[in-house]
Amino acid sequence: MSNIVRDSDVVELTAPPFFSFGEKVRAKRTIRNDGTYAGKEIGDILAKKGEIGYVVSIGTFLQQFYIYGVEFLESGNRVGMKRKELDPVTPRDAVEDIPLPEAAS
Repeated sequence: MSNIVRDSDVVELTAPPFFSFGEKVRAKRTIRNDGTYAGKEIGDILAKKGEIGYVVSIGTFLQQFYIYGVEFLESGNRVGMKRKELDPVTPRDAVEDIPLPEAAS
């Protein structure tokens, strides 16, 4: 068996996706190729911090997270990103954070 390290104990899939198809988003940090982006070298920048893109697909990863396929305008790259790596460009009235799991009694 492989040793998969999960980011947290939170399972986002118990709620609907945070972002919607076509929503304008901003990268919270610079994203580099980890070897899974075809046609680019490992370490190449795929999206710069602050770069604007649009959600073009929504998938899942590890039965835990939503992965948002974001088409970035400046770079022209389509990158799969987690919610914590993105900010909505249009402010929302009440942006809720991902709830933490209930503590066992």
